[in-house]
Amino acid sequence: MSPRGRYIAFEGWEASGKSTQARILAQQLNGVLTREPGGTDLGLAIRDLLLGDGPEPTERAEALLFAADRAQHLAEVVEPALAEGRDVITDRSYGSTLAYQGHGRGQSLDELMRLVEWSSGGLLPDIVVLITVSAETADSRLGEHRDRMESEDADFAQRVIEGFVTLANSDPSRWLIVDGDGSIEEVAQRVAEAVDAI
Repeated sequence: MSPRGRYIAFEGWEASGKSTQARILAQQLNGVLTREPGGTDLGLAIRDLLLGDGPEPTERAEALLFAADRAQHLAEVVEPALAEGRDVITDRSYGSTLAYQGHGRGQSLDELMRLVEWSSGGLLPDIVVLITVSAETADSRLGEHRDRMESEDADFAQRVIEGFVTLANSDPSRWLIVDGDGSIEEVAQRVAEAVDAI
């Protein structure tokens, strides 16, 4: 029987560089690269509902859609890969629910954490890499075409960014904070060193 793989999540505000860094680490570890929302066929449909141009979900519906995506994603992609002994690197996980819907939208963190625990069956990432950049830096990287989350105002962005840092500081054995400023290669080196140190 293979030893269980590691479950590593990348978190951060929009355009922090987390997707690029998740891809690089997945290549370095020969791991499974995936994302939330959208890591499964059902997840792609949910992602379109959440981020597309269609009707905007209510705040509770938004949280439930993210939870539905996570439940499907864990059952279909993450758990089987971990059981095979493969490392799984995901672009976003439960931290985004707490930072965006909790800190950003002001929903109850306790209620959201119960939803996270239920939808995940208690499976949380072993390591969460938080890529940090300022809201101004992220805004300058985004360009003009933005999805629903990327179009939120600066106050929302700041609440989410501060929420991520609060989450990381409250669980330092799981969360690593990595400075996202600098070249892709410089940030990748910081990520590799932080993950290797665990």
